[in-house]
Amino acid sequence: MVFGRLITAMVTPFNERGEVDEQRTRQLVDHLINTGTEGLVVAGTTGESPVLSEKEKLALFETVLEAVAGRVPVLVGTGSNNTEGSVALTQKVESLGVAGALLVTPYYSKPSQAGMYEHFKTIAQSVHMPIMLYNVPGRTAANLSADTVVKLATIDNIVSIKEASGNLDQMAEIIERTPDDFILYSGDDGLTLPILSIGGYGVVSVASHVVGPQMSELIHAFKNGLSDKAAQLHRRLLPIMRQLFAQPSPVPVKSLLNQLGVKVGDVRLPLVPMTEAEQEELQQVYQQLSSKSEH
Repeated sequence: MVFGRLITAMVTPFNERGEVDEQRTRQLVDHLINTGTEGLVVAGTTGESPVLSEKEKLALFETVLEAVAGRVPVLVGTGSNNTEGSVALTQKVESLGVAGALLVTPYYSKPSQAGMYEHFKTIAQSVHMPIMLYNVPGRTAANLSADTVVKLATIDNIVSIKEASGNLDQMAEIIERTPDDFILYSGDDGLTLPILSIGGYGVVSVASHVVGPQMSELIHAFKNGLSDKAAQLHRRLLPIMRQLFAQPSPVPVKSLLNQLGVKVGDVRLPLVPMTEAEQEELQQVYQQLSSKSEH
């Protein structure tokens, strides 16, 4: 099961009252598809999933599916540190017609590898749709080991992983030891090219909100054997990638989207908007990239 090489982990657009904005969501979907996105993840980390109610998530999933109208696959975040709750939500979304579910490593609880295996297995076996695992120890305080991923990859509908551990050795081991049809995606924009070079398939990206065409060009240059061109694009994109994570994500990317006229509103507490000085710095880095791209 392939969801596209460039998947965007979509921000959740809010209106001025901080409510999920259906119209802005539809506009954002069009913007992303028009700028190279080949798949969407909705209500992941970048979508501020911890501050969305289940009711809001389900309404958001339906809005995105309608707006996408079959143009790209849509994966939805249904994972949490509550196995029973994750099973219930994953079962609810299966009937919506999504392409799959993204399941994050259980956070806060710090489960053992055996606990994580049973957690993911229980959720996966409660549905028939494809599952993408999501390893992000910097946020969850628990690393999903290569051994556990290899074991989980034997479950029929666990088909891919978004790997954001930053550990290339671990990722290489996962790629080497899992079946050929099990797909590893970079969970870090800045590691897209290194991960492609060890056999990764693509990226679940935040930067693609604002540099989608360049991200797409980088991936396809590498896949077409143009490694020097891909490396050049990688180096050119690194400053904006760093800047997009200089503050807690998705604060910077929402700020830049608003500045670029793609209105997505502010973040919800406990996140707070950027200061004016931080916004100016972000805008400056983006403009430098744009001027380089024109030459």
